[in-house]
Amino acid sequence: MMWLNDNYTPVPANDKEPDGATPDIPLKPLNAADESSHIKKLGPYFHDGLRRIDYVMTYHVQKPSGLRRQSSRSFVRSMRESLSRSFRRARAPEPQEDPEIAAQSHQADYHEDDKRSRREEFEENLREMGLELEKDEGTTIPGVGFLKIHAPWEVLCREAEFMKLKMPTRKTYDVKQGSNIVEKINLFIHKVTEPLHPKVEESKIQTVKHLCYPFSRERQHLFDLSDKDSFFSSKTRSSIVHEVLKRTKCTRAKYLMGLNSLLGSGVYTSAFPLHDGGIEGVRAEPNDRKILYEQWASYSIFYKYQPIGLIRKYFGEKVALYFAWLGVYTQMLIPAAIVGVIVFLYGCATVDDNIPSMEICDPRNNITMCPLCDRACSYWKLVTACGTARASHLFDNPATVFFAIFMALWATMFMEHWKRRQMRLNYIWDMAGCEEQALCTEHVRPDYEFRVMQKTLRKESSSSKGDEKEKLTCTDRMPAYVTILIMMAFMITVTFAIVFGVVLYRISIKTALHMSSTPTFRSNVRATVKSTAAVINLIIIIIMDEIYGALARWLTVLEVPKTDKSFEGRLIFKTFVLKFVNAFTPIVYLAFFRGRLVGRPGKYLYVVGNYRMEECAHAGCLMELCIQLCITMLGKQLIQNNLFEIGIPKLKKMMRRRKTKLATQEEEELKKTWQQHEKDHFLGPFVGLNPEYMEMIIQFGMVTLFVASFPLAPLFALLNNIIEIRLDAKKFVTELRRPLPSRAKDIGIWYNLLRGLSKVAVIVNAFVIAFTSDFIPRLVYQYTYSPDGTLHGFINHTLSYFNVSDFQSSTEPLEPMHLGYKVELCRYKDYRDPPWSDTPYDLSREFWAILAARLGFVIIFQNAVMLMSDFIDWLIPDIPKDISQQLQKEKALIVELFMKEERGKKIRLAHNNEQSPSLPRSRLNSHSHSNC
Repeated sequence: MMWLNDNYTPVPANDKEPDGATPDIPLKPLNAADESSHIKKLGPYFHDGLRRIDYVMTYHVQKPSGLRRQSSRSFVRSMRESLSRSFRRARAPEPQEDPEIAAQSHQADYHEDDKRSRREEFEENLREMGLELEKDEGTTIPGVGFLKIHAPWEVLCREAEFMKLKMPTRKTYDVKQGSNIVEKINLFIHKVTEPLHPKVEESKIQTVKHLCYPFSRERQHLFDLSDKDSFFSSKTRSSIVHEVLKRTKCTRAKYLMGLNSLLGSGVYTSAFPLHDGGIEGVRAEPNDRKILYEQWASYSIFYKYQPIGLIRKYFGEKVALYFAWLGVYTQMLIPAAIVGVIVFLYGCATVDDNIPSMEICDPRNNITMCPLCDRACSYWKLVTACGTARASHLFDNPATVFFAIFMALWATMFMEHWKRRQMRLNYIWDMAGCEEQALCTEHVRPDYEFRVMQKTLRKESSSSKGDEKEKLTCTDRMPAYVTILIMMAFMITVTFAIVFGVVLYRISIKTALHMSSTPTFRSNVRATVKSTAAVINLIIIIIMDEIYGALARWLTVLEVPKTDKSFEGRLIFKTFVLKFVNAFTPIVYLAFFRGRLVGRPGKYLYVVGNYRMEECAHAGCLMELCIQLCITMLGKQLIQNNLFEIGIPKLKKMMRRRKTKLATQEEEELKKTWQQHEKDHFLGPFVGLNPEYMEMIIQFGMVTLFVASFPLAPLFALLNNIIEIRLDAKKFVTELRRPLPSRAKDIGIWYNLLRGLSKVAVIVNAFVIAFTSDFIPRLVYQYTYSPDGTLHGFINHTLSYFNVSDFQSSTEPLEPMHLGYKVELCRYKDYRDPPWSDTPYDLSREFWAILAARLGFVIIFQNAVMLMSDFIDWLIPDIPKDISQQLQKEKALIVELFMKEERGKKIRLAHNNEQSPSLPRSRLNSHSHSNC
């Protein structure tokens, strides 16, 4: 059954009868008026060209696209034909249909009928809520039906009051940028940077602002309703309709079904707001989407600021806050990248004057080193590590300590700058005074409702008491909590096992290359092992990232959170923990564990049988840590963040086209006549901002946590983010359906994660400088053991002696005469007593002195940097002074506005009381009777 009224207009595909009995009717040629109305219908409007489409829901249409719902006449005719066919089959039996196939078809028909009845109930409930509906089934896209929804003015006003939406009133006031000097400076800066601002209205300096107040139908006279069509923007209209959809339920089923349940069960296949219009072609009408495409989603304007105001107007506050945060982060990376490049250039300029590397590269020292592996490796000369030592100085120099302190303070400045920027945006967007409850109405998730219903049914069957409203407790969720803990621990263990597997690969491939008969392989063992292991780590990180993302979502669904906000917070936490461990475990191993658990010649540490734990190069593990960071950072940004974001949406778009069985040529022909909801159907669904935030948080960790070992990390992050902003912009404007506008005051849990990372970065960099680099040993030697107060003799001081006769059996080199002479003593990097001392091979006093200095440096560095960070945090106020003054001014104006309204009411009431005694008593009586 189909309801037909003023608010519901079904639109058939064509007027052809199902059996094709309708005779051909010549098409009426379009006149000018018809043609203009036809063009107007191609926009986001109903077929009357007047009512705007605020929301669209799609569903599967089982019947072919050329058929529409049968009328009663065609139904009777089909029944007669079926009866006649049954009589014919009785006279002449035909081959019988497979019972299994028949059962499957009947089951499919039953499911489709069930879905259709639920759609009809849901749509009837939507009409009762005041929404206006229009259906469009299979016009150009076979098998897809569209339910177009329009919210009339009365519904918009009612829901805006219910959602406490702040709307502009008639009252305006002047906006001041602070004191006269500050205002002049701001105007000067804005004038100088005018070429960098996008050419949109929202980018201009705001001098006059409307006073905003939560909408109320009783106080409509306070608001500027001169243009009702534009009073509620398309963003606000779609969010209002979505709120109505979330509250509407189907009650005829076994349990309540809301919007998410209907989408999950396939009753509807998708639900989304529409884009404003087209973006390509000269004939495309001007709209916000087209302006964003030209002034934001273009690589040619990468140097310009983002139109954050227009992004907020079109996509909502939540999306705009993400791009505003990404813009602030990218701007703050500019000074960090400049300082990082200066530190790197300082290392390049001083490499020839570095005494330790000069001693390593001096062949006159003639230092013979112990073998790097058992049996296959032989003795080698320290001079062969000259290139590694010079390269290590580029990143391990005195400027590194300064850069680590600078980046710790930079992180604090970035967080403070973002808090002030966020507060300014809240004021501009009239979100400063909004309460958390008014920002988002929390709806119970369908999975939670279903579990509560199951619990209620179990209790009703066991006992008659069911007065109290049931809810899921910790006891109900205990199996899920245990599963989550076990799975998280298991996957973290898997990550450690993978890193250990790469360690075994490095050990085995190094031994194999040393045994190779090819001189090229034997001469480039370290470079080959470092680069291939880093690439393997990168591939594993990218693969495991996708697995961990899916696993975190599955575990969160298993937990059954009550609301979408709770679901999102728990999902973010699990995803962050898994992906953070996945990305940083190989780096943490190189920074703090490699070379620490090795042993010494004659008493090495072995794992998994005969695998000897790997050592660092003589110049330390900092160079390998730098290579791992560089390859991981560049690889993740190039492959995972950019290529995946471009390739995967295009691949999904191709799959959707194949599902609808539209050939490319046919699509190009039909595309010219497609309406906006049909174009948006082929765009990718919006999956949220969590993946975008997550990749930036991991990048922030790369930039801050181990920046002491890789000062060029801010530069690579800056170059990536410049591309990332425009890539994300293009994706949001052209590749994705319009996201549901969401109100938000801040970036939520992501700020806490950023703040936590910035605190952890201070500790990590302190340990990297103290234990991974040679900064502390050089300092201790120069001021304690050096005879002339320089670093001359530092290399000899770091090397211990080993008597080759103390090798364990089956561990000595196979070719002891590899260097052309017999070796009796070899050197290795460690602080141990020589073999001729009373305590041979024990840790020396120098080792304990350097260890004490390292721990002392960590404590002093950590406390000093955190003290400076807290001082900066205290020094910079979270709310800019001019914003604080404007907020106080708004409160005073609102009080003044309502006091003025109250005085007006009293004057009108007194005026009415003065006029009432002059009226004749008979007239008053008749008037009172008529009112009754």
